[in-house]
Amino acid sequence: MYKRTVTMSRLCLSLRVLLLCVCVRARQLPGSCSFELDTCGYSSDPNYGSWTVNKEGHLISVDSSLLDEQEQAILVSPILDEQDWSCVRLVYQISGGGSLQLYLRLASDNFDYLLWTANKASDSWLIASVDLPNNAIPYQILLEGRPAGGLGKSVAIFEIHIVNGYCIECDFEEHHMCGYSNSWNPNVNWYVGGVATESNLFGNNTTNNYRGHFVYVDSVYSKHFQEVAKLTSPMTTVPMEGCLSFYFHRKQERGNIFSVFTRDQLGVFEEIWRPEVIVTAGWTLVYIEIKAPHPLQVVFEVAFNSARGGYVAIDDISFSPEFCQTDTESTFDPAIANCDFDNGLCLYYQEKAESKVWSRVSIKPNTYRIGDHTTGTGYFLLANTGFTSIPGYVGRLHGPFLPGNHKYCLRFYYLLNEFRKVDSTLVLYIYDENNVAQEKVWSLSDTPRAVWTVVEITYMKPMLSKIVFATICNNFWECGSLAIDDITVSLGDCKITAGSVPGQCNFESGVCGYIQDKKGDNADWLRMRGHTPTSLTGPRGDHSTGVGYFIYIEASLMHPGHKARLLTSYLHGSSSVQCLIFYYHMYGSGTGILNVFLAHGRRKDILLWRSSGELSITWMRATVDYHCHVQHQIIFEAIRGPSLRSDIAIDDIHFKRGPCEEPGEASPYSGSSEYFNEVVN
Repeated sequence: MYKRTVTMSRLCLSLRVLLLCVCVRARQLPGSCSFELDTCGYSSDPNYGSWTVNKEGHLISVDSSLLDEQEQAILVSPILDEQDWSCVRLVYQISGGGSLQLYLRLASDNFDYLLWTANKASDSWLIASVDLPNNAIPYQILLEGRPAGGLGKSVAIFEIHIVNGYCIECDFEEHHMCGYSNSWNPNVNWYVGGVATESNLFGNNTTNNYRGHFVYVDSVYSKHFQEVAKLTSPMTTVPMEGCLSFYFHRKQERGNIFSVFTRDQLGVFEEIWRPEVIVTAGWTLVYIEIKAPHPLQVVFEVAFNSARGGYVAIDDISFSPEFCQTDTESTFDPAIANCDFDNGLCLYYQEKAESKVWSRVSIKPNTYRIGDHTTGTGYFLLANTGFTSIPGYVGRLHGPFLPGNHKYCLRFYYLLNEFRKVDSTLVLYIYDENNVAQEKVWSLSDTPRAVWTVVEITYMKPMLSKIVFATICNNFWECGSLAIDDITVSLGDCKITAGSVPGQCNFESGVCGYIQDKKGDNADWLRMRGHTPTSLTGPRGDHSTGVGYFIYIEASLMHPGHKARLLTSYLHGSSSVQCLIFYYHMYGSGTGILNVFLAHGRRKDILLWRSSGELSITWMRATVDYHCHVQHQIIFEAIRGPSLRSDIAIDDIHFKRGPCEEPGEASPYSGSSEYFNEVVN
């Protein structure tokens, strides 16, 4: 029986063992710290609680009893300038309850990017591995500790270990196994073993004196048919594309099944490799190409048929952003199928006999007809019998061909008005390269609501295929108007690709940390879904999906001239211009003013943007460029107009690195001034 040096059940290592195992510090990068002598340039953000170094060293922590009125403490690294891909390995412990988050702060951005979070309490030390993608911009890493309330609750960090390469890489020379986890089975598990080289296992056929480590799984204690051992990598933080390689050694007496899978954030497994040989005379090098449009884990799985099923060992797991084969095609960009129709039909086209069914139109802001979804003032496609000379119509809109064997996420928006029957009003098909319909993947079943509504469809076909939008109207009296806009196609499942983005808020899950001003206003912004209560004012639905949430001021709860102010959380400032994008809705005969201010320090708020008066029944897009290198807040201020029909709403707020793509829209003032003097005190 082979010696088991460290079992995966001891992944939660004791402090004494960790003191021994972290002595291996090959290729450590700036930002690494064991907290033995000092904090290595790490410091507590003065706006929050403080992290405290243990008097005996080897530990930095935040304790609930020392936070006073603060809820968290943020540990900020020195400025780092590592441009290659690197991996942060974090040894931490959450005692009694709480959470620990790791953020990436780029010098060019206002917002921090959440890379990893943990919220499970433990009596032992745990290890996490977090990828830091290559970046040409200097950055810092932030660790936010939030111990639960009450005595005896704390969050502690024993070591921060930053190394070159990807977190899925591992040579198993460090006992923490690089953050790989073992799906525990009482009979078969992965263990760390030694001695190993690229050409020997368990001391056989030794060709040099190097004594290293590997991981292996043995069937000797297998008791049931198909007992499975799984070794799972950390979840990557970004999509992965390149070449995965590793060495393996395999012996099969009565049978084992060895496979490598990827696992996405939804828990879906995909087999990417299985060996062609049963027994290997020595270590065998394997190359596997990975094309993942989303974060993933790599899972090494071995299933044994009996206690005499042999063993499998692996070592030197590595990853390269270059493909294994030079002739491998890089993942193509499905954005060729995107179109907002502002600059034409893109790669979409109609069949010649139906060329008058779909028309590209634009509607100026008004209080009667809804404009496009993209900006409120752009173009969209409209199918309507008013553009045809026949009582009914059949219209098909063909998209570009996309390669097969890929999972696609299709999104688009539709707007429906005055249809008496919705059967066949809008149907989506998948066509093959012979222009034959292979599948109807979606059809409209909703009733008209006169609001842009999102549709999300995940599909996959083995052959070259394209999406085709079809609309059928049998006679004039049953048909109203049908519009589509903002078609986007991306790789992956819609449930994965619809994740949140730092600095972005659509109010679907709350107010994203925005703060109501309790001192400088008279009312609050309200989170709402559907139509606002007062007639002839406010939106009929949100901008994000048509059926989601937005925030607005309810004029019936305010007096003329009253203000409602909503503040962002503190933004840390940046070295570059920032772009603020948001959608606003100002419909109602008594609509007042919407202002956007920049606030920092004790200085007077700086006006960045303004709109006033009734503008449109459509959601309008605003883009604002600004630059502030110090900590600041952005304020959305709505001022109630002279009548009850004065609801003002905002949605889909997004901060990003500037300048804005459409500088012509970034204007300090916009809208009319009909009620300006009446509502300003």
